[in-house]
Amino acid sequence: MDKPNEKLIDAKQKLAEKKSAQGVGVGTDAPKKDRLPPGQRLVDGWPVLDLGIQPQISTADWKLEISGLADKRAFTWQDFLKLPQTKLTTDFHCVTTWSIYDAKVEGVLWKDFIAAVKPESTAAAVMFHSYDGYSTNLTMVDLAADPQAMLIHSYDGKPLERIHGGPVRGWVPTLYAWKSAKWVKGVEFMPKDKRGFWELRGYHNHADPWREERYS
Repeated sequence: MDKPNEKLIDAKQKLAEKKSAQGVGVGTDAPKKDRLPPGQRLVDGWPVLDLGIQPQISTADWKLEISGLADKRAFTWQDFLKLPQTKLTTDFHCVTTWSIYDAKVEGVLWKDFIAAVKPESTAAAVMFHSYDGYSTNLTMVDLAADPQAMLIHSYDGKPLERIHGGPVRGWVPTLYAWKSAKWVKGVEFMPKDKRGFWELRGYHNHADPWREERYS
């Protein structure tokens, strides 16, 4: 099995620590809701960023495990496609300062996913787990507040490419892209928030682009 790029991870962690110590990218009090968040630039195409691993998972082998404060179950590809499917056009913003406009995606809205898995009322946060060992946390409040939050399987009318997290990745366009986990294999419902991969390494726990919540 491929191993994460430890040099890349270490460099990003050191950058986060440096910026945090300088008070850069740790958030502002009043967000500006312009379409392009502060510090971002529009790019052509869709840049590829990962931990140095790009898992290859066929739709026949892919499963989505539900754990924690919800009924334990595993969605197969066929199960996932039986859930309500939605097409959206959204913007998307990465903490590395690139943004893309009008991304055409298709998948299962978070509200429809929640209706299917029926988590317990005590579930306060979610951890998304990925096939490359990545994880990222979001609160149930933040997910519910974003009507475009979803799990996507298609981009621009085509199956989501492996390099971008296919077969299925998270999509939370109101937060920086590291909160939209690639190669999703598990959704864990938790009684309280717990930091994920980058959040433990100096990235902001909330990640609002308009507040420039880049580092903790």
